[in-house]
Amino acid sequence: MAAQKAKLLIVDDDQDILVAAKYLLLRHYTDVVVCDRPEGIPKLMEQHNFDVILLDMNFHPGDSDGGAGFSWLAKILQIKPDSVVITITAHGSVEVAVEAMKRGATDYVAKPWDNQKLLATVSAAMQLSQSRNEAAQLRHNNRALREASTRNSDTILGNSPAIRQVMNLINRAGPTDANVLILGENGTGKELVAMEIHQQSKRKDNVFISVDMGAITESLFESELFGHVKGAFTGAKDNRVGYLEAANSGSLFLDEVGNLPLHLQAKLLSVLEKREVSPVGATTSSAIDVRVIAATNMPLERLKDPRYFRQDLLFRLNTVEISLPALRERAEDISTIARHFVELYCRKYDKVLKQLSPSAIEALVHYRWPGNVRALRHAIERAVILSTSDTLEPKDFQFDQEYPGYKVETEKALDGDALLPNTADIGEQNLNLKQVEYRTIVLALKKHDYNISQTARELGLTRAALYRRMEKYGI
Repeated sequence: MAAQKAKLLIVDDDQDILVAAKYLLLRHYTDVVVCDRPEGIPKLMEQHNFDVILLDMNFHPGDSDGGAGFSWLAKILQIKPDSVVITITAHGSVEVAVEAMKRGATDYVAKPWDNQKLLATVSAAMQLSQSRNEAAQLRHNNRALREASTRNSDTILGNSPAIRQVMNLINRAGPTDANVLILGENGTGKELVAMEIHQQSKRKDNVFISVDMGAITESLFESELFGHVKGAFTGAKDNRVGYLEAANSGSLFLDEVGNLPLHLQAKLLSVLEKREVSPVGATTSSAIDVRVIAATNMPLERLKDPRYFRQDLLFRLNTVEISLPALRERAEDISTIARHFVELYCRKYDKVLKQLSPSAIEALVHYRWPGNVRALRHAIERAVILSTSDTLEPKDFQFDQEYPGYKVETEKALDGDALLPNTADIGEQNLNLKQVEYRTIVLALKKHDYNISQTARELGLTRAALYRRMEKYGI
């Protein structure tokens, strides 16, 4: 059996102990370092990243109180707080071993030890060390991903009164541990707001997990959110940690929570109330400490209708409620956002920085942007890619071709019903297949108050397919 790749440190002033332990452990682990003077520990820890440290508790003849061992244990944990330390104690010094574990040691072995007992103790310590390393790596990765996601393109932009009000709520709610419900149309930046809330919280160094509730099928809801154990159902070949448990100590963003059927809402409510989760097929439950940030494009009036959304779940989710304005409601921010995306995509596609002409800015500002910031972003990206000029003009955005019925004149403001084209006046020139599909999706969404599940069912699509088409048309 090949030795496991690992690095161990043994610290003991007894040469016989060092030799015996080293040759026993080298049969099972690739690298074992020994040290007969504890004063050498700091330098060795600086030179090596030890998975497990075995530390004698007494370094002078006649000592039995473990004083020196306690001192060096504290120094080890000061150098590397997540060190896995096994103390080596004299036979009968159980009190010393217990006190060492209270002070941060993982386990202990007593001299003279049984080889199998020592190997079992080190093996368990190695598993703990690996778990801690994986957790540390996950925290590092999450921090890097969070920093990357909040740079450049994913920034809350604008200085309009509406967006200042949103930032004010974020600044006040972020540092607390309150659950937050974010309301807003598709493309208004609900996930970006959720990430900013997490970034301002005490949990910012822990995980932020985003879950699209609209993309999870009903049959997999419990497995995805709560996890499952091996053999719980056909296809459950291994244990799986659910999103709720994976987000422990961090934040869980539940996007499109309004699309959950009522019976699944009840299951989510139960977990949030009990603050514990039981994987599918498990007989025990685990406590969770998760801050929930939820979002939906469902109108507040519909959320308050018990036929569509459980009111007890609504109360649980919206301790703080943040409503995001549509882009057309903060038109003064459009030019700032547009210039930001122009710079972003010119840099991304290695193009000379393009400028927006005054007429292009006017056209962008007076467009209703049914897909909000997401649609504006896609329009800018397409214009940067396709334009052959260093200046972007209105023609580069193809408003009429992509979004018939949405273009408005500068002096004219449309009400909500004007978002839909007048289907009674459709002529041959309006029967372009893309335009028909676009109009059909908008009509179906409006008919079902933007409930994704019901809209997809009427259109004969899966929710994922509907999401793809909405993304395509900037809805």
